[in-house]
Amino acid sequence: MGAVSRLVALMSLSVGDRIGRYEILAPVGAGSMGEVYCARDSQLERSVAVKILTSSRHGTARQLERFQREARAVARITHPHICTIHDVGEVNGVPFLVMELLEGETLAERLESGPVPVDRAVALAADIADALDAAHTKGVVHRDLKPSNVMLAGGGVKLLDFGLAQLRDLEQGETVGRSTNSLELTEYGTVLGTVPYMAPEQVEGLDSDARTDIFALGVILYEMCAGRPPFAGRSRASLMAAILTHAPQPLPSLRDGAPASLDRIVQKLAGADSIRDVIAFPKTASGADALTGAPAPVDAQQLKELGVAIHKRGMAGH
Repeated sequence: MGAVSRLVALMSLSVGDRIGRYEILAPVGAGSMGEVYCARDSQLERSVAVKILTSSRHGTARQLERFQREARAVARITHPHICTIHDVGEVNGVPFLVMELLEGETLAERLESGPVPVDRAVALAADIADALDAAHTKGVVHRDLKPSNVMLAGGGVKLLDFGLAQLRDLEQGETVGRSTNSLELTEYGTVLGTVPYMAPEQVEGLDSDARTDIFALGVILYEMCAGRPPFAGRSRASLMAAILTHAPQPLPSLRDGAPASLDRIVQKLAGADSIRDVIAFPKTASGADALTGAPAPVDAQQLKELGVAIHKRGMAGH
């Protein structure tokens, strides 16, 4: 059975089925919680993506809350690098989201073919930083930023899946709804978030904030340039320990031609309190220091190792 046939076998809707005014055209993808379809909006005559909650009639309250949280989070934000939600509803007990239909590949799929050119990696990171800035300004922390949640579409980067987002009341400064401990188990027995991209505070079960997303962006930028994440382990426990205690290899030692300024960007992302601290870096990492605009001395040996900066950041204030 081919990949497409296996996907179709996993989907609960068929071509021609309808969810409200949306006619299903083809399956797009399926995960542990949701299924995504290409559909036709009969009222506005446009193609859209429809996401439904898998086995929704038997879904837990936690699954439904995550599904609804995604809609609430994205509804707060209007940004060209965040996937737009057009509609939300429920038909015959089946909750659904209607999103813009994106064509392209995820960053995770792109990384399967190897590292990303340095200038391209920095450009992608800058676009993700722009999107995070917009989200954080609206009180939304993604908390599950990873390559599979970054779509490389024709119009540029698009952030996906805000199902684990933390929403904060901008006036009161408090988390909206039930507080979620960052190590709380999901229905499937996995920790909240994705371990290789978890910040130290998530690993330790402490409160998450905007720095959690900024840290994940640093990990993603490192992976784009090095071809692998900065931390590794044979088990979840050893991987978590590595995040807290190990110092990854400096990027210039892994990637020929990687400028010292690139390592500075990654370190800055590991320790920043606000994405605005790093959002000014340009779309290129070559030629000049990408953080200050000054000429970049090529002296990678004197740079602090990423893991040291990460560890200090994770311990600070706790």
